[in-house]
Amino acid sequence: MTEPDHFLGLTPSQTVGPFYAIGLPFPAGPYAATEGSPDTIWLRGQVLDGDGEPVPDALLETWQTDPPADPQFRSFARCATDTQGQYAILTRKPGPVPGADGSSQAPHLAMSVFARGLLDRVVTRVYFGDEVANETDPVLGLIPDAADRATLIAAPSADGYTFDIRLQGAGETVFLDI
Repeated sequence: MTEPDHFLGLTPSQTVGPFYAIGLPFPAGPYAATEGSPDTIWLRGQVLDGDGEPVPDALLETWQTDPPADPQFRSFARCATDTQGQYAILTRKPGPVPGADGSSQAPHLAMSVFARGLLDRVVTRVYFGDEVANETDPVLGLIPDAADRATLIAAPSADGYTFDIRLQGAGETVFLDI
């Protein structure tokens, strides 16, 4: 099929947001797990820009392959930040992810970050600070600098974990090239 003469091709990328309130919310929002269901944890944190200022209009998505989804666990959440750049996601802590070669990856969540000024989402992983398996995780092992690896590790807290995201500058979170 040929294109009409007035067809100009693809539109270039535009910065994302801050229009999340229009098209991206969904009923479950930040609840990957049903509140009150067993084995839930909170993942809380703050999204910061390169100057260390809160990003009040970011949107985060998390997903995981373990534990398997069930009626009380969707394995996916979407959460906007508040005016202080803070977010909170209720989920279940994942288990290790088996590899095809018999190895395994340490328990982790995949996370996408959408924010103003980004031409596309950025993707990172959230590992858990109390996991011994982090020492042998193949992805963490690809990051030679300990300070950079630390940007992927969530700190244990009273009811779950804390994971801050810095979009650029000193202490920038490691983002994956996917």
